[in-house]
This record gives sequence, C-alpha cells and structure tokens, in this order.
Amino acid sequence: MNREKKRRTFEKGYYKNHACRETFTCKICGRLVLPDGAGSSHRNHCPNCLTSLHVDEKPGDRKSECGGYMEPVAVWVRKNGEWAVIHRCKSCGELRSNRIAADDNPMKLMSIAMRPLTLPPFPIERVEEMTRLMGGEGHIPS
Repeated sequence: MNREKKRRTFEKGYYKNHACRETFTCKICGRLVLPDGAGSSHRNHCPNCLTSLHVDEKPGDRKSECGGYMEPVAVWVRKNGEWAVIHRCKSCGELRSNRIAADDNPMKLMSIAMRPLTLPPFPIERVEEMTRLMGGEGHIPS
C-alpha cells in the first residue's frame, strides 16, 4: 500500500464509505482473519472468538483512543430477525452492538446466547419456592 493511500485510511470517516479489505491476526485467539466470507465489506470482529477492538467512537470513524479489547457478552435479535453481538470494552466498559458476520462461529454465538439460562441471577433451587409465592403449585406435575 503506498503512503498516500495508507494516509487516507486514517482520515475521518474513511471506513464508513470504503470497504475494510484488510487481513489481520486476532490479538486474542491468534487466528488469521480474512475479509472474505463475512458477507459484508465491514468486518469488525474475529469470526472465531468474536472479539473486537475498541477503535471507533461512531461506526467507521477510527477516533477512539481507548484501543481496548471488546469482548462478546451477549447476543440480541433485531426487528428484522438479524442477530447482533453486544461487545463490552474490557478497558472502559463501553457497550456496542455489531451485526454478526456470515462466517461467525455458530457454537460461540449459541454459547453466548445460552449464558443467561446456564447462569441465572438466582439459585435455581429457589424456582419451586418462587413459583409457589406467585400462586403456582411450585412443581411440575408428572
């Protein structure tokens, strides 16, 4: 890449209007990440571990000075049925939503989606007691 072209990639808003076709090595899992296969020309996370870097204040501006690791903490489904990953910055705590890519690891996505069910915020043994308190029988009839 010549110097002039490289300089333009650092201009404000460059990545909003130009495809990010760069290959990079994930700083968390060490895998080589290729731009092909994402289903989009704006890859922003590793398809294997789903980790991202905190480089933007607004999508594509590359203005964030934080540079921390954005860990995947949740998934959600948008109105149109498309899945998105919620990332939280390990340095500053900021939350961001990013579309999933076509080649994202489906097992990793499902494990993130199942996390609230496998780690409830209350002792699972109390479900029967809570059901009784809400007017139910507290157990499932067999």
